[in-house]
Amino acid sequence: MSSYNMDRSHRVVINTAHTRWQPSPAKGVWRKPLEREAAESGQVTSIVRYDANSAFVAHSHPNGEEVYVLSGQFEDEKAVYPAGSYLRKPAGSSHSPKSAEGCVLWVKLNMFQLNDNDFININSHEQAWSSGLVEGLSVKPLHGFGLENTALVQWQAGTKFSRHVHPGGEEIYVVEGVFEDEHGSYPAESWVRNPAYSQHSPFSTQGCIILVKTGHIV
Repeated sequence: MSSYNMDRSHRVVINTAHTRWQPSPAKGVWRKPLEREAAESGQVTSIVRYDANSAFVAHSHPNGEEVYVLSGQFEDEKAVYPAGSYLRKPAGSSHSPKSAEGCVLWVKLNMFQLNDNDFININSHEQAWSSGLVEGLSVKPLHGFGLENTALVQWQAGTKFSRHVHPGGEEIYVVEGVFEDEHGSYPAESWVRNPAYSQHSPFSTQGCIILVKTGHIV
């Protein structure tokens, strides 16, 4: 597959529940591309599924790998990462990923900023929620470097946030529930990429948990 959704000046919404799994070079490993620079290299954001007892050959990530384990149990030669794990492997790192029981992952490749070199392994299910900026909003910070921030955000039913702008853009993956704004409604498994300096007035009628990145789209 050639370049796909790489013009980040455009808003993109994909309900991944309605897209098909595509085979990867490894048997039993499947992908749903969200944005992709090239067929098997460059910058990539995708949802990845490992069938039970599947593995990917040892490989390196020239400019880092960022992973959130949505379900199941992800593994490599260094550790086992249960659902809720957030991982960052910096530029030049390598591993041999696999899964004995199977798993589904949110994955970003080759997008690390210069000097963002920390290995991170957080089990978000072991973190406590912190109060957000408005009542009904709770946050679990996962990573921050420069203007880039990644967090899990929980919206209680009926929570609304005032209209605001994202100078460095915003990327959202809906983990559970339904996220909303004036542009639409985004059920679980939806991916939304809002360009730099986009604005919206988000809310959630029924409540939701979203994985959010801001400050990385320029």
